[in-house]
Amino acid sequence: MARKGLIQRENKRQKLEQKYHSIRRSSKKEIRQVLSLSDKWEIYGKLQSPPRNSAPTRLHRRCFSTGRPRANYRDFGLSGQILREMVHACLLPGATRSSW
Repeated sequence: MARKGLIQRENKRQKLEQKYHSIRRSSKKEIRQVLSLSDKWEIYGKLQSPPRNSAPTRLHRRCFSTGRPRANYRDFGLSGQILREMVHACLLPGATRSSW
């Protein structure tokens, strides 16, 4: 189980990213449209003004049940450990366990 503080920090980053998403998208669109280099530098400065934690690259996918940050499967939203346990318990329809 992940520490509660780490999960809360990740939730805070998600909220910040949603808040500043439109600002980032509009400034990136302006950069593509502007031709002069000096104007682009000003827009880049605007793009750097939002908080760092509002950048989408700072987000980390976590396990839905345990909050584990590593070995996550996007299709299920679970970490590998929990996914394996649920498959063996036949709790995930359509997922088969393999052994060789």
